[in-house]
Amino acid sequence: MTDSVNHQAVDSATKTSKGKRGKSRRGPADRPSTITDVAREAGVSVATVSRTLAGNYPVSEETRARVMAAVKSLHYVVNVHAKALSGRVAGPVALVIKDITGPSLAHVAAGVEQEAASLGRLSLVCATHDDSARENDLVQLMREQHAAAVVLVGSAAPDESYQRRMSEYARALDAAGSRLVLVGRPAPAPGLPVTVVDYDNRGGAFQATSHLLASGHRSVLFLGGEAGLNSPDERRAGYLDALRAHGVALRAEALDTQGPYTRVSGYARTRDALRNGVEFTAVFAASDMVALGALAALREAGRSVPDDVSVVGFDDVPFATDLTPALTTIRVPYEELGRTAVRLALTRRDAMSDDDRVVLGTQLIIRKSVRRLAWQ
Repeated sequence: MTDSVNHQAVDSATKTSKGKRGKSRRGPADRPSTITDVAREAGVSVATVSRTLAGNYPVSEETRARVMAAVKSLHYVVNVHAKALSGRVAGPVALVIKDITGPSLAHVAAGVEQEAASLGRLSLVCATHDDSARENDLVQLMREQHAAAVVLVGSAAPDESYQRRMSEYARALDAAGSRLVLVGRPAPAPGLPVTVVDYDNRGGAFQATSHLLASGHRSVLFLGGEAGLNSPDERRAGYLDALRAHGVALRAEALDTQGPYTRVSGYARTRDALRNGVEFTAVFAASDMVALGALAALREAGRSVPDDVSVVGFDDVPFATDLTPALTTIRVPYEELGRTAVRLALTRRDAMSDDDRVVLGTQLIIRKSVRRLAWQ
């Protein structure tokens, strides 16, 4: 009977001990540890824990050591939202893009991440899938999360609805101490707290078309982007500028085509032009993905590049050098766009000024996909 009593006492003590530990040492199976748990474990007040973690109030080394030991043993995670509200933590940089799979946008994202990391900031990537309602929700979410900057990337139609949305975003983010950055997007009305980082679409398209015209080509099939969006419209304007500058008329409306920046679109439009008997000796594809489709259609039709048809792309994505032949294209500094966006957003907090609108240059990269012809 004595042994039975002793066993019962041991079991009771064990349960009591486990119960006490359960109150202070919460593991993943229970709830997350709180600042109250840390205070109880360290034997100090909640205020002392708060001051110790904030580092804005003197506490003894012995107290600090006890608090930090409790934080470690309980795996306590400081409430980041509360820290952001107090201004004690640097907010993240949020990148909001249409699609994370495209090679061009992926390089913008890389630039954002690299620059944010170099400045000690976390970067977040969000995809809208070309849904303006989702874009609005993401911007508001980033505002509530106290993002230091929200970077919107990609073409848009500069209509009244777009201008109204950008104005609302800019003012709402600015009121929360954040910054709206537009990359490759139409600039909003002047006077708004917005940073705009763009690149020379029109000049790049002018270079590409001029290279073909200077090489003797007079019938250039233009595989442009979707009408009404800022970047595609600027590239088409550059194509037409070059024709005028070289005194070359647009020989047929069928040479001026528009569609999505996809391989499928490039293939279909080139195939249709060939089937319809449209005469051309060169193709200017307004994106390298479109050029990839054009090359496939030409190869399928038995047309050699560049012997029969010359091709120039736009973007200089990584695979451009690995195509056969290597693609002549326009290089866009996509990573630098991302880095510049973050750098300007985090170093300039005042109202709109000339320094908040930056246009980066583009460069013609000559490879093997263009052949010089005799003047026609």
